[in-house]
Amino acid sequence: MNVLIIEDEKPSARRLQRMLERHGIEVPHLLHSVEESVAWFRNNAHPDLIFLDIQLSDGLSFEIFDAVEVKSAIIFTTAFDEYALQAFKLNSIDYLLKPIDDEELEAAVNKYRERAPRAQNVQLNFEDIKKLLGNPVEREYKKRFTTRIGQHIKMIPIDEIECFYSENKGTYAHTFEGRNYLLETTLEQLEEELSPKHFFRINRKFYVNIHAIRDIISYTNSRLQLKLNSYKEDEVIVAREKVRDFKLWLE
Repeated sequence: MNVLIIEDEKPSARRLQRMLERHGIEVPHLLHSVEESVAWFRNNAHPDLIFLDIQLSDGLSFEIFDAVEVKSAIIFTTAFDEYALQAFKLNSIDYLLKPIDDEELEAAVNKYRERAPRAQNVQLNFEDIKKLLGNPVEREYKKRFTTRIGQHIKMIPIDEIECFYSENKGTYAHTFEGRNYLLETTLEQLEEELSPKHFFRINRKFYVNIHAIRDIISYTNSRLQLKLNSYKEDEVIVAREKVRDFKLWLE
């Protein structure tokens, strides 16, 4: 099966890619914008199946199909509420509501396999879908986290958090005030909860807030070292494979 992911939020795209790989499905290409997707479709053989986000960084993904004829089957991946997606159920293979559940992903893939090859001939009425959506709302991300302190529950606003890090199988939030709080979550779960405009996963251990970075230093093996406002417990290093995306994120 030849699969393509079109998703503007790179952490979400990589998470979906890893989920598909666990089901034995290789995803060689990740696309992130309307412009990039149009160029790719014009120069490459079209895939069997596309996992398609609705709202991309430079417009609605439907604009791709205004520019090129794509006969691939489509599974929508979206943060829109279910009531707004009833038309998709009639016209596409399936849709997956973010954050994507592994069992729902498996069911959607199985549905495609049952319908292939006629799935590639599904005709999508994009104009009707755009009318149904109206003006898409911005994706909502977590605005605060909670942690238990003794018998009390403390709320931590997201704009007070300098970084998230894992240590001894726990996940912590480090605030600009220099305090650490243990959270009931994982770094993997944070991928769907943090705004990619403000937070970036620099390695397997850290998410950093763009407003917390006070200095960036060249480091060994083509890596980068970050100096944050208050976090001093450990070196904060951008992994070599993350450096390119990190530099793009800064821009």
